[in-house]
Amino acid sequence: MGHYIELSLFDLALATLLIVIAGMVSLVLHLGITRTLILAAARCVLQLGAIGLVLRQIFGMKNPVLVVSWLLLMLFFAAREATRRSKKRYQGILLDSLLTMTASSLIAGGLVTQVVIRSDPWYDPQYTIPIFGMIFGNSLNGISLGLERLMDYVRGRAQEIELLLAFGATREEALREGAKMAVRTGMIPIINNMTVAGIVSLPGMMTGQIIAGASPIQAVSYQIVIMFMIAASNAIGTMTISRLAGRRLVTNLGIQWI
Repeated sequence: MGHYIELSLFDLALATLLIVIAGMVSLVLHLGITRTLILAAARCVLQLGAIGLVLRQIFGMKNPVLVVSWLLLMLFFAAREATRRSKKRYQGILLDSLLTMTASSLIAGGLVTQVVIRSDPWYDPQYTIPIFGMIFGNSLNGISLGLERLMDYVRGRAQEIELLLAFGATREEALREGAKMAVRTGMIPIINNMTVAGIVSLPGMMTGQIIAGASPIQAVSYQIVIMFMIAASNAIGTMTISRLAGRRLVTNLGIQWI
């Protein structure tokens, strides 16, 4: 297939003109986001640059301890971000998010890396870090959306839930509709992405592989695996967080909030 074109620092400097164009649009239209845009672009460069240097060392050493440590770090920040996006909170929300993210990533990511792709060794950073990174990035969106929807349901129907419990319903029965809404909401983004993939948009991983010189058929194959993986992780994640959150929100003392 085609050859891979490496980018130099000069090429990256030229790409900065694209941010300049966006900033000019903000100035001309008086959007008031020019400073925010510049700061975001600077953070993007610094963060991605630092990550690139770290990953180059991890990829070069191929040490399982380093790979697992990096994945745990990504897991923690993803779980924290999932809870920070929620306007409502409860005691133990971060722990629930960590447990949820761990379960969804181990099941979906483990299946893909160890059964579908069969990476060798099992911790090969070339596969494990990007794949688990995609799970974390997409799962946190699904989990935060599902969690927000569940808490809206509990708050909006607090009296109905308490009435059901008073008449002998279990917690799972009282929250059944809310849990279904949470899972449905968390699944919407990936369902929308799968619906338009290939027709309206070319997903990121597929595009990256093609630019890197991979066969389009292989790029498509990997992208299908990734999208199915994300769908599974979102389903597992939203289902798990709805059950964990439900156990904390609805107790014998009533509905708990911070």
